[in-house]
Amino acid sequence: QVQLVESGGGLVQPGGSLRLSCATSGIHFSINRMGWYRQAPGKEREFAASITSSGSTNYADSVKGRFTVSRDNAWKLVYLQMSDLKPEDTAVYYCRLLSMNARQYWGKGTLVTVSS
Repeated sequence: QVQLVESGGGLVQPGGSLRLSCATSGIHFSINRMGWYRQAPGKEREFAASITSSGSTNYADSVKGRFTVSRDNAWKLVYLQMSDLKPEDTAVYYCRLLSMNARQYWGKGTLVTVSS
């Protein structure tokens, strides 16, 4: 059974940094890419960042230059390093996995609150 478990969320002041982690288990297939999405209160879930099996990364314009996505070689851990955080980054952050045969899996999310 595939499991994605996010951690690392919390309360941070504007301008601060956080690192989110997504721990995976139960994966016995090839991964196309993994990514981070976020959902702010009252808004739809949106893409934030992703990383492919070849290591290519992609970012939403709103986080480009401030967020960095990375992973270990075995896809056991995927990270989202967030810096220069802004109140509008407040959201539940979800980890998503896309397999080579186009199946997707989601974690339950971790809350990031940016406030003074």
